[in-house]
Amino acid sequence: MLGFELDIWDYLTFLTGMAAAIVGVVILLFIAGLPGKIAISRKHPDAEAVKVMGYAGFLAFVPWIQAFIWAFKPTDIVDIRRFPTEEAKEIDENIARLKGDADKKQTKVKAQMTEKPAPDSNTTS
Repeated sequence: MLGFELDIWDYLTFLTGMAAAIVGVVILLFIAGLPGKIAISRKHPDAEAVKVMGYAGFLAFVPWIQAFIWAFKPTDIVDIRRFPTEEAKEIDENIARLKGDADKKQTKVKAQMTEKPAPDSNTTS
């Protein structure tokens, strides 16, 4: 090529450089997905939006910071279009879908809905 032969050390150097680049990309992807993972673990109602904003805003960095802050936002605000139990159920279903547990969660919810409530002993017939 250029007047010299490549030996095993040259190939090991190239291999080490490629491995370092791959590890660097994996670390960057982990950091970019961190706001979404935090939002999912905190059962944030907007976890999917935080996850997307974390990945999409990583290159510009400022939107990633906003997603990171958003992931820690208090989530005690209830949507007035639904009752609190319906809101909590909807959030749980979304979190299960984002984690990949949607089938398990839906089966559990269906099983709970088909159960008959125990008769109340305080009521008179």
